[in-house]
Amino acid sequence: MATLILVRHGRTTANASGTLAGRTRGVGLDQTGLSQATRAGERLAGVPLARVVTSPLERCRQTTRAILEARGPEHASSAEGAALEVVTDKGLTECDYGEWQGRKIRELAKEKLWKTVQSQPSAVVFPGGESMPAMQARAIAAVRRHDAVVQAAHADAGIWLAVSHGDVIKSILADALGMHLDLFQRINVDPASISIIRYTEARPFVLATNTHAGDLSWLAPKPKRGRRARKSSGDAVVGGGAGPATA
Repeated sequence: MATLILVRHGRTTANASGTLAGRTRGVGLDQTGLSQATRAGERLAGVPLARVVTSPLERCRQTTRAILEARGPEHASSAEGAALEVVTDKGLTECDYGEWQGRKIRELAKEKLWKTVQSQPSAVVFPGGESMPAMQARAIAAVRRHDAVVQAAHADAGIWLAVSHGDVIKSILADALGMHLDLFQRINVDPASISIIRYTEARPFVLATNTHAGDLSWLAPKPKRGRRARKSSGDAVVGGGAGPATA
């Protein structure tokens, strides 16, 4: 039952100007985006991380650096005490929007394909670019691969961070929620927001989506006491349960 923390990159100059950046090089965070990423890092200060994975695009790498810096030097090590390595994975990169890349959102909203993007994403192939199902498939494959590594090394105590993009994170959340890709536009993922998924043998559990505030140290595993301590079964608790331990 490793736990995945998903963070969208902070606001960029393209976001602020209403431009679809896509995979355009040189798109970085603006000052608001840097502040957002720092706040995300502060929220994660009390969370031990076993692995950090980022999209290769600059805005995600900037966000990752800001998060790690905000957590402080005392949290610069992994759960085993080794230096916390940042892994870059193309599976988490932005959707290839093809000919849509670099254009204004207000212009794209007039395109015939826009309505399909909104109502039937599973049928969308961006002109000269990637299909939305292909984006979802490679993102889920990447997440599952890293999660398996963390689970194998840390079991229930494994917590890892992935920094990616809005549509990519929405597609991962939709899969975890058992939603068809055609419904993923019902999910909102803001810049530097934090969403949390815990994968188990039974099913994924979505612990949070699109959060902007609040200390996340409750995610840190608590020491198990007594002979009755055992590995979680991954079953849902009827009635909702007592929630995470706070002390």
